[in-house]
Amino acid sequence: MHFSMHNFTRLQLLITVAVATTTLIAFSQPDPDYLIHDRTRPLPPVVQPGTVSTTDTVGTAPSDAIVLFDGSDLLKWAAADGRATEWIIRDGVLECKPGAGTIRTRRSFGDCQLHVEWASPKKSTGAGQGDGNSGVFFGNGRYEIQVLQSHGNPTYADGSAGSIYGQYPPLVNVTRPAGEWQVYDIIYTAPRFKKNGKLKSKARVTVLHNGVLIQNNVELTGPNNWFERPPYSAHPVKMPITFQDHGNPVRFRNIWVRELDDGKPEYFLPDATLDSYAGDYKRGNETVEVRRLPDGLLSISFADATLKMHATSSTEFFNKETDVQCEFRFSGGEKNLAISVGQGEMICPKID
Repeated sequence: MHFSMHNFTRLQLLITVAVATTTLIAFSQPDPDYLIHDRTRPLPPVVQPGTVSTTDTVGTAPSDAIVLFDGSDLLKWAAADGRATEWIIRDGVLECKPGAGTIRTRRSFGDCQLHVEWASPKKSTGAGQGDGNSGVFFGNGRYEIQVLQSHGNPTYADGSAGSIYGQYPPLVNVTRPAGEWQVYDIIYTAPRFKKNGKLKSKARVTVLHNGVLIQNNVELTGPNNWFERPPYSAHPVKMPITFQDHGNPVRFRNIWVRELDDGKPEYFLPDATLDSYAGDYKRGNETVEVRRLPDGLLSISFADATLKMHATSSTEFFNKETDVQCEFRFSGGEKNLAISVGQGEMICPKID
């Protein structure tokens, strides 16, 4: 059969559409383990919805949310290095103390829904990027949704309120006047990396600002930065959520998060804590090596294997691929590492 260039172009188009449709279907297939309207399929869990904040009242979180700040304390927050933050609680509101530095969650989060309410100062603190500037970050400071006084305060588009900083301006500007409470509802999908550190899938973000969709499942090019768009570099799926100190006393309230992925709770421990655990431990005639890794992780090496360990508390760690758990028991002058593989545990004293 003879194909003209026109027919060939049409064929290419049909193939492209078919491939795209097949790819879309592959990503949107219902669970094949259940029939249509299957009466044995588990019903979704019942969750009590939260209440909406108003000018005078603060709303409540859904019943399955992790409340990060309710106006009472900062137990779930720390400075970047893990010490107590110098940010201020004033009249039940969290306020950035200029010069105090970043504030971060002690717990780490991957795929999640984050709700945060913020307000810029009533009195202007500057112009453009100097007025009511802060930021909500995922990935421990990597991926930023901009916080800025953008009501009648012109600046570059990809740096205005609700922008994915340096990458995507918001679809619309729905910023209320300075001093009034703004609401962000953010859906974050963490990037994934292969074992060799190469990127497997990019981070994605959806943002509603004051109830209006302003970022629609955008795919991030990598971390957000001033003047550049750096490439991705491998990091754990779960990392702290951070708020930026940009020198302006921006206020925050009613902060809660709902985890959208499975797995154990993970915590981001200070380097000083991890360094205190690093060293060699005696396991019979073998030495167990414990080393600090970047991004709040440890590695333990024994029996010709090296395992990456994630923290579930300030002393307990687990591996995500093998049923190996460990606990550091430092008390009364003794320093022991307890390792369990499947069941039972091995006590390994630290070698000084």
